Amino acid sequence: MMRTLDPDLLKTFLAFVDGGSLAQAASIVGRSPSAVTAQMQRLEEAVGEPLLAPQGRGRGLTPTGEDLVGHARRILAAHREAWLGLKGAKADGRIAIGTTQDFADSGLPDLLRAFAQSHPRVRIELRVGRSAELAQALQGGGLDLAIVMRQAPAPDEVAVLREPMLWLCSQKGLAARQEELPLALLDPYCGFREAAIAALDAAGRRYRIAAGSASLAGLRTAVNAGIALTLRTQRFAHSGISEAPRGFDLPPVPVAEFAIRQRDDAEGPARELATLLGAGLALPGSFG
Repeated sequence: MMRTLDPDLLKTFLAFVDGGSLAQAASIVGRSPSAVTAQMQRLEEAVGEPLLAPQGRGRGLTPTGEDLVGHARRILAAHREAWLGLKGAKADGRIAIGTTQDFADSGLPDLLRAFAQSHPRVRIELRVGRSAELAQALQGGGLDLAIVMRQAPAPDEVAVLREPMLWLCSQKGLAARQEELPLALLDPYCGFREAAIAALDAAGRRYRIAAGSASLAGLRTAVNAGIALTLRTQRFAHSGISEAPRGFDLPPVPVAEFAIRQRDDAEGPARELATLLGAGLALPGSFG
């Protein structure tokens, strides 16, 4: 008897692939490390072969695990397409969605494309901004959905996305060596700014704010120029920016949390889009 592959197990498996460790996968899917380990064991039982093997201090993919990655992404994509197709044929109306630039650059475009293909009569209005202004617009009725950095649980959130924070810098390195660690940070208030400063203060590491910006575009320019390092997630690591080398000896940082928030009186199509985003954006690297 052929066993089926549970989509929830595949999501956790891809969270391990994209996060790089079982601990990161646990943070991404919002489960305990022991629960993630149990899920991987169940998936291995369904496949009939080991998917993970010891690798250094952690775990890596076996050849079977590497083969499963592509299949897992296709299976989850097929699930998404089937669900959207059944929901969207007759839907119409308008959806106003707000998002931070991170998701506008990575993940969201492909999901909006899938939604537009299955909901051709629904008009999408997209607003890109910072979390505080988007949350305010949602509360004021100007948005149906918002993807924002999470500071505390909110009654209108329908999904929580967890992604590891990373120290990032130009692939060419810093323009000049400095005794104090140069930082490029968004203007207050920014959760990444607070996390970076807190981590460096806790480690007793000397730093200075070498570049500030009100937008991610300005932040990217400063980092690409080698003026400073910054703290974001993997979504920011492209176009000449990558994770900082270990030689910088940077302190550990927490997992970033983002919330998909939905207006209470949002109509059916907006709720369907929120469900799609909650499932699709929870898998870093699946749509880039």
